[in-house]
Amino acid sequence: MADTMRGVYTNLTEIRRNVFSSVAKIAYEMAEDDEATTRRKLRDLPYEIIPGDVATYRESVFLERAIVEQRIRLAMGLPLQSVDHRESLTEGVADASVPETYYQPPLINVIKFACNACEDNVYRVTNACQGCLAHPCREICPKGAITFKDKKAYIDQEKCIHCGMCAKACPYHAIQHHVRPCAEACGMHAIGSDEHGRAQIDYEKCVSCGQCLINCPFGAIADKSQIFQVIQAINAGDEVIAEVAPAFVGQFGGKGNVDKLRQAFSVLGFSGMEEVALGADLCTVQEAEDFLEEVPDKYPFMGTSCCPAWSVMAKKEFPDHADCISMALTPMTLTARLIRKQHPNAKIVFVGPCSAKKLEAMRRSVRSEVDFVLTFEEMMGMMKARGIEDYNKLEGEGDSDFEVASADGRGFAVAGGVANAVVNAIHRRYPNREVNVVNAEGLEECRKMMKDAVKGKYPGYLLEGMACPGGCVAGAGTLQAINKTAAAVKRYAKKSPRKNATENSYRMLIPALERDADGKRVDGADAVAETIEAQSPKE
Repeated sequence: MADTMRGVYTNLTEIRRNVFSSVAKIAYEMAEDDEATTRRKLRDLPYEIIPGDVATYRESVFLERAIVEQRIRLAMGLPLQSVDHRESLTEGVADASVPETYYQPPLINVIKFACNACEDNVYRVTNACQGCLAHPCREICPKGAITFKDKKAYIDQEKCIHCGMCAKACPYHAIQHHVRPCAEACGMHAIGSDEHGRAQIDYEKCVSCGQCLINCPFGAIADKSQIFQVIQAINAGDEVIAEVAPAFVGQFGGKGNVDKLRQAFSVLGFSGMEEVALGADLCTVQEAEDFLEEVPDKYPFMGTSCCPAWSVMAKKEFPDHADCISMALTPMTLTARLIRKQHPNAKIVFVGPCSAKKLEAMRRSVRSEVDFVLTFEEMMGMMKARGIEDYNKLEGEGDSDFEVASADGRGFAVAGGVANAVVNAIHRRYPNREVNVVNAEGLEECRKMMKDAVKGKYPGYLLEGMACPGGCVAGAGTLQAINKTAAAVKRYAKKSPRKNATENSYRMLIPALERDADGKRVDGADAVAETIEAQSPKE
């Protein structure tokens, strides 16, 4: 499904971002406020975000505020409130105020009373029906589900088997297929309906890609945030360092000026900022080495590892070929390890476009490296809370004394960029080596690609999987239109003096990062069972 709402500033966008910025503002003010004041501010917040006594978006202003309350709780990393008994908005705030608090699963949540209970997989006749003489829809229906009433086609939903033949046969395109937007966007087929027709997520299938939450026009699906906890760590005086994903270019109103962005992070209270593209360079070289050593002698093909939603899906649904997915640590984790070598006591915050990175960071092996994960949209909330509208407009100069990532590493953000980087790294060592590549965007296409690979269609190939159509620039936590961001990333990548990942001086650290004390390879992807179990809600 095309993401038609990305880059369009809607009422829903405004509410969501107001929640993030307001929660961030309250969190910052906690450095001066007592607990009673903080609780009062939180209780008042729904009335500030939804003022007045007349509903603007829904049938009741009380419903609007109730939904905002749930979004506030999720923005603080707290669970949704129960609706069958009285419970305060501030319930659990004391626990959430501890920097070390990690949100409890599930990460992606359906606010039930915000759900529109949209029809799912239903064929309906529209007013475009002309009641034509041929009646091809009726004639082609294998179950006799179509009759004519008042010279218009009518579909008996009890008989309909949703084959879609009637819609294809109609010369006026008068029969439409209605699919729940969140379910259509979910490449894992993890969204169904509860007994009331409202969306329901199967957490055994969900990989937290976040496509459902950005495709729900009613804003009924949201993920949990760690804004509150990150700011508590800053308030506590901890050394907090941000690592920013390659898709950051243009997200906050800037144009890829890393110096200025580092300055903005300093205003927010961060001790430093590094590009995750550095880790992308490390990941590139590791995957190139693995490909050369293992394909096709050991494995028939190799899939990239940087997208956690894709790699989890591939390992879960194709367990017999799980080893074919690269075991290289992701750029997020590799960058965190680089930072931690120099700042062993720092709190490390990954800032990126991806909801699935929150799931990745819940893994035991990754959580020791990455303390917090924030999306670009959540980070914008922090900037707005501190009055930063465009970081390029900050006065003064930033710090230029940092390692520069390669153009290929920065290109990881756009679909095709990962495979391109790996191929370029291979060609640096073996210029004449032919490397066949196939890439897929969206989990449905990734599944098809993996099925074909298992059947032997891609012998010796490098497979690039991206859960979000367009790549990381289309992640659930991005702020700008996909095409606009992709173009900005490509322009920024070209500015790097290092074109290839092998030119980065940090590449020499890879053996130490990727192998344990005995020289044994470390599996950066971890077991799928651990990931799925970690995110499943506990009764």
